Amino acid sequence: MEEGCFFEDLYPGRVLRSARALAMNSERIVTFAQEFDPHPAHVSPEAAKETMFGRLCASGWHTAATTNRLIFETLRVPGGGAGAGVEQLRWLRPVYPDDILRVEIEVLSARRSRSRPNAGVVTYRCTTLNQENAPVQEFTSIILVPRRGTVG
Repeated sequence: MEEGCFFEDLYPGRVLRSARALAMNSERIVTFAQEFDPHPAHVSPEAAKETMFGRLCASGWHTAATTNRLIFETLRVPGGGAGAGVEQLRWLRPVYPDDILRVEIEVLSARRSRSRPNAGVVTYRCTTLNQENAPVQEFTSIILVPRRGTVG
């Protein structure tokens, strides 16, 4: 039996919520920032005190990477699908150590692909929320999703 979300399962108005949440911690925030985004607010609790945040916070790109993991687990597109773009990426509030992140994915539109008859084009809005249900990140994404019966 085929498992996961095929094009036919992703209709406008459908909302998917991550089954689990991921905790952010100081060590992972610093490790990610040292390699990918060495802003003072991300690499050192001491240096972060001198920034507009006043304390250590995660890079927006770290938040985006964590969100991506949760999207992958939540959508479970057979064969992985294919990303076609991200629009209107916004970081709405800082993510701090011990914040716990989850995602909500709302399908905005879905249409059959004109160039790939075995796939559909789905546009969704992803909102990343913290443990207080406050949105910390939001964006719209376009993905190619296989049609049922075309993978496997």
